Amino acid sequence: MAFEIGDKVIYPNHGLGVIERIETKTIMGTTCGFYQLRMANETTVFVPVDNVDGVGLRRAITDDEVERLFSLLGDGKIDNHQNWKGRFKDNSDRMRTGSIYDVVEVLKSLTFLSKSKSLSFREKRMLDRAKFLVVSEITEVLGEKTPQVEVKVDSALERCFAVKARNEARAKAAVPTRAKSAAAARVSPHRRAARAS
Repeated sequence: MAFEIGDKVIYPNHGLGVIERIETKTIMGTTCGFYQLRMANETTVFVPVDNVDGVGLRRAITDDEVERLFSLLGDGKIDNHQNWKGRFKDNSDRMRTGSIYDVVEVLKSLTFLSKSKSLSFREKRMLDRAKFLVVSEITEVLGEKTPQVEVKVDSALERCFAVKARNEARAKAAVPTRAKSAAAARVSPHRRAARAS
């Protein structure tokens, strides 16, 4: 994927940056091209042109994708790992992909988990990072202020948790009904006839 000066890009786990320059550097006898990024926190990052895919550098999402992002944030589907080690590994892998949609999944699952128990220091840091990445990208795309976007993200997350709770309640209510139907089907025809008379 090729970028041009002025393109807004997302550098995985670091957030939004702008390509300020494209230059060639010689390092240890090897000459290659680099994108010079100015990150939102004013730091400068150099990304080798040949390794753009390897590090997951991508363009910022579009206005249309913001709507999809908010739909995903509020859809009620939350990954639920019981095992801390597996959950942390899966979430770390998602954060490294660079996909904002993967970061949203991390944000949903860790926010949901934080409502029922205290997160470890590492998971709390990951949750904060995921929220920062989601909010900062939406802020940049929509051109809105960070507090306004945070309110929208929090609202979408609350909607997600409400949908999940509603779906779980429906599933629990359906279980006894199915159990009664199964029990009725197990009753022999002779016993059904005796009950009818």
